[in-house]
Amino acid sequence: MTKIRFTAMPTDDAMHIWNGGADAYGLMPERFISDGEGNPCRHCLEDIAGDEPALLFAYRAFPTRQAFAETGPIFLHATPCARYVAEECLPPILSSPDYIVRGYDHADRIVYGSGAVTPTADIIDRALHILERPEIAYVHVRSSRNNCYHCRIDRSA
Repeated sequence: MTKIRFTAMPTDDAMHIWNGGADAYGLMPERFISDGEGNPCRHCLEDIAGDEPALLFAYRAFPTRQAFAETGPIFLHATPCARYVAEECLPPILSSPDYIVRGYDHADRIVYGSGAVTPTADIIDRALHILERPEIAYVHVRSSRNNCYHCRIDRSA
């Protein structure tokens, strides 16, 4: 039986931003103070609390540029935070009613027919179902309203 793990943004990607690096568009991240509403950190997979410094920047959760390598806005704590480790359970940032859950192949391309708007409570079952297909390498969880990247779901050994 397939098991899954929720995978946060790689620490190397976060460190690049925390160390003053540019985003996917070559721009410097925007710094702001979180109001505590809708600013989920993609590294620790927790919401950035109100009055906490935060960063907003363009992120591409793919190894190379290509037509299916979606790029979009994400949030990150302004100072280093611990990467999400409770990989076997739904991350705290997944608190909206639903998300897009979509499969990608080994060439990092969308597998047509694999994506669906999925109630949050059904994300694990949906991911397990998608990952049964051998052509699926991994799954993304994205906002159903804005298509923003939240996290990745991989098969677990």
